[in-house]
Amino acid sequence: MSREGAEHALRARADERDRISGDLLDLESHTTYQLLRGASLRGATERRWAAAQEALSGLWALNDAYRAVLRDAEQLRASRPRLGADQLARLTELLAGPSVVLRAAAKPVEQRSLLPQADARLTLDETVTRMDAAFREVTAALNEIDAVWNAVLPRLDDAEARLRRIRELESLLGETSDLAAQEAELKRMRAAAVEDPLGPSVVQDLDRVTRLLAGSLAEVELAIVVKDEYAGRREELVAALDRVRAAESETRLAHGSVVVKIALPPQAQPRSRVEALAGELDALDASADPWVLRAKRLSALEGETRRVADQARATAKALYGLVGRRDELRGRLGACQAMAVRKGLAEDPATSELYERARVLLWSAPCDLTRAAEAVENYQRAISGGRR
Repeated sequence: MSREGAEHALRARADERDRISGDLLDLESHTTYQLLRGASLRGATERRWAAAQEALSGLWALNDAYRAVLRDAEQLRASRPRLGADQLARLTELLAGPSVVLRAAAKPVEQRSLLPQADARLTLDETVTRMDAAFREVTAALNEIDAVWNAVLPRLDDAEARLRRIRELESLLGETSDLAAQEAELKRMRAAAVEDPLGPSVVQDLDRVTRLLAGSLAEVELAIVVKDEYAGRREELVAALDRVRAAESETRLAHGSVVVKIALPPQAQPRSRVEALAGELDALDASADPWVLRAKRLSALEGETRRVADQARATAKALYGLVGRRDELRGRLGACQAMAVRKGLAEDPATSELYERARVLLWSAPCDLTRAAEAVENYQRAISGGRR
């Protein structure tokens, strides 16, 4: 190297040394690195971290040797204002030659040989390349472990907080549920996530326990609400039962009015549900079940009461609609008769017979709507296909 080239290379190496030192300090201050240094690991994580620590030990050994060479180079450059040829050659050898000596590592006795172990000699570039490979191996392990911890540990915290919240609400209710199995699972999963994050995943089990705890928490929260609001909701339910009675009464009136006009099947006879619903409310009042179960029963009873009332009103409307359907068929029959007159088919024996059959069915009481609709359809088809 020229003097200018050697001085430029020395400055570049000094900058490189400072950057590497900063990266190593950042590595040692990394939160996951600090946690792993004192952690009790097992399984795949223990093996992976042991390999990473071995790589890190090698990295520090390389870094010490690398810094020693740069220290010698800086001392040589500082020894005189202008280097002579011998000093420049030595500086060039330090900066560009195989100046980094990596001592042969001591091996266990079962791996030794009686032959001398040769030290490795590397250039500064080769040394940095090896340090970079070791650094990447350590950071890769940190990233993999960190990814699992970031994904699982906050969810475990949330699940445990949810379990504590369930316990708090149960104490307000004066009731308890058996969540010992879920509590034990959460402890097992936390131990697995902390001690062996690279081992078998706990995500599937965590998903299941989280769903179960979410359901349990929702039930307990509902039970708290129902306990506080039970008196008011009971009054509303009693009023809803009165509305069911009114709707069922309207259905019976509709059935009584329609059955004399329209032929109805036996199953169309209205059947009351209100007394059964009232009995369920009485049973709920007398129940000694936990509030979690009573909350479910109350919500189900409220929903069923609404459904029965809606069904009764719909049934009454449908019954009255049958009379409207009969009247609509009568109108169609009259319109078809007018069409028959225009086409000169009113006196035709075949069409007249079809008309008379439909008329008798529609003006009979009770009217068979199915047969009447079929008769009107046959009469209309005969007129549409007839000829003058």
